Amino acid sequence: MSRFPELLAAAAVSAGIVLAGPALAGKFGLGTKATSEEIAGWDIDVRPDGQGLPEGSGTVSDGEEIFAERCAACHGDFAEGLDRWPVLAGGRDTLKSGNPVKTIGSYWPYLSTVYDYIYRAMPYGDAQSLSPDETYAIVAYLLYMNDVVTDDAFELSKENFTSIRMPNENGFYDDDRDASPIARPHEVCMSDCKTDVKITKRARVIDVTPDSEDGPEGMNVD
Repeated sequence: MSRFPELLAAAAVSAGIVLAGPALAGKFGLGTKATSEEIAGWDIDVRPDGQGLPEGSGTVSDGEEIFAERCAACHGDFAEGLDRWPVLAGGRDTLKSGNPVKTIGSYWPYLSTVYDYIYRAMPYGDAQSLSPDETYAIVAYLLYMNDVVTDDAFELSKENFTSIRMPNENGFYDDDRDASPIARPHEVCMSDCKTDVKITKRARVIDVTPDSEDGPEGMNVD
């Protein structure tokens, strides 16, 4: 530490250096105020009730062409998934099995999540390059591949979006337990704690969601 703090401070001020401190707190003058157009570009979330959906539409046949060009390299021509990329179709009635296949048709509860995720994050490496019409078309194709709609001439739009009900919409429930099985900060063990942890179940085997009607069974470690 300098033996001449006054000289050091004076030198800093003369050099134009601003020293941090409570007396200097305030606006930093960094960045620019977001415009309404920029905010609209970020405000793209879509909710289960359809709020946030843009105008537009797309057919199953159009979606098949777009999917083949923009999505099939990872997910396969029929949404079956290639290599270790996610499977998007099939898996119905597998959630209670030892090898559950979680797809749009077997697991996802709301169609809004499908649209939101594709429009926001896909295709991989080129996110947000799809137009609303292209996204509607891809979602329509995925609905068809999951037998949620059976008409290959089906057209998905903002107007009929909320009329679509996903097969697993009622497969979720709120965690209504009064106490969480996860330790709170004040409950953290400070003495005579367990020295090791034994894994008693695998999440993939039990598929996380319990079979009992009483609700979640809690932690899967002992």
